[in-house]
Amino acid sequence: MTEVLPLEKIKERIGQEIAKSAWFEIDQKRINQFADCTEDHQWIHVDEKKAAAGPFGKTIGHGFLTISMIPKFSEGNSLVPEGTLMAINYGLNKVRLLNPVTVGSKVRDTIVLGDVVEKSGGRILVTTIHTIEIEGQEKPACVAESLAMFFTQ
Repeated sequence: MTEVLPLEKIKERIGQEIAKSAWFEIDQKRINQFADCTEDHQWIHVDEKKAAAGPFGKTIGHGFLTISMIPKFSEGNSLVPEGTLMAINYGLNKVRLLNPVTVGSKVRDTIVLGDVVEKSGGRILVTTIHTIEIEGQEKPACVAESLAMFFTQ
């Protein structure tokens, strides 16, 4: 659930889990669409027959597909400073792809508030830490620090 809060209340939540998304299945259609969008048609992603004989026994989603799911997982799962006019993706800090997501797997994201920094001109830089886990797997698919810049009045 998105919460609109005074900045000081948001800062009190640094280091705390702010959301856990619902499970989301990564199917072959999504993998193929991502391949088309990025022009990355490596066989391990799109050739189901060849991938069946490969190291994972089936196709895997692109690592960047996993990363690109962060906005989906964050939707409705964020803390927003009062007076926000708009927010933009500002980038990523440390990103690690730790475990491949095989086709048909379900993934979800646990989001932790990493940092909140006030900038000039009413801008607020918020860092969130995303741990994208794979259902039934001990090791997560991805851990990433995402940055959002909020513009306030």
